[in-house]
Amino acid sequence: MDVMVMKKSNFEICGLSVPPGTRRRCEIEVAQLFDQTQMTMPLEVVRGKEDGPTLLLTGAMHGDEINGCEIVKRILTHRNLLSKLKGTLVAVPIINVFGFNRNVRYLPDRRDLNKCFPGDKNGSLGAQLAHTLLQEIALKCTHVIDFHTGAIHRSNYPQVRACLDNEHHRKLAQAFNVPLILNSSLREGSMRKALNKYNIPNIVFEGGEALRYDEPVIKTGINGTFSLMINLGMLEAGAIKVHKLKEKPFIAQSSLWLRAPSSGSLRLTRRLGAHIKEGDLVGVISNPFGRNKSYIRAQHDGVIIGISNLPLVISGDALIHIATFKNPKEVRREIELLDDEIDIYNF
Repeated sequence: MDVMVMKKSNFEICGLSVPPGTRRRCEIEVAQLFDQTQMTMPLEVVRGKEDGPTLLLTGAMHGDEINGCEIVKRILTHRNLLSKLKGTLVAVPIINVFGFNRNVRYLPDRRDLNKCFPGDKNGSLGAQLAHTLLQEIALKCTHVIDFHTGAIHRSNYPQVRACLDNEHHRKLAQAFNVPLILNSSLREGSMRKALNKYNIPNIVFEGGEALRYDEPVIKTGINGTFSLMINLGMLEAGAIKVHKLKEKPFIAQSSLWLRAPSSGSLRLTRRLGAHIKEGDLVGVISNPFGRNKSYIRAQHDGVIIGISNLPLVISGDALIHIATFKNPKEVRREIELLDDEIDIYNF
């Protein structure tokens, strides 16, 4: 993969000056609360002794998506990181500090931060925060990984989302080393679309559920990040042990949600990550007496990449997210291998 390289001079960001072979940390002031309490966004920079790319890791864009924060934390505390690193690692483990401290997805004004980019320094709170993240941090980096989870009461199977029409994004997604890659268009107001304007390769890693730590998802995210860093030349192969896929990742060109055909209580018959065929039974909805059953069946071959964890449903609710592939049997085999092997790595 062709990469941009940071030259051997002090790296300047948000008032920090970071010489090669050092690490620095700061708190970026973003706003004040009603009682004048200052809210700050944490940032840490780890600078290798040798030249290399500048990779940005971000977590908790949505305040209740906490898996990403844990992934970034464990990467930063890996014992070999500073001594083995080439280039620069920039980490913002908690972007939406407002939502994070209240265990909610949104900003105090109910805005979704990932719909506020590219931002405006004189705009809403979300616009100001997006402007700071993009202009003062992201644009000083050569690559970006943004960590997300499913929403409240929804779990996502570990997956990478990227705009695969862009060659650099596609290579970055493949380097992350997970078997599931979802071709995802750029949404208006998202950080991905803002970064795309500046030709900064970026991907989103999705996995787990809001407000829950999911250990296999966390380990997959760490493994993927180190795999990507090896691919970029930021780490030597073997410097940090990673799991490698037996075959190339499989790409889903589309996905769809199966919705509740009626109201009642849901019993899923297939698990997250399961391979399914068209016509397979994936869930049953019934009334409180176990009657008036509605049977939910797969409309296409594919893999379940997202599920609702809330069994009480209303007609029209999104229940099961399915990614469709050209060869779903091979995807299933890679998923099973990842399940078996990722657990041996103690990040």
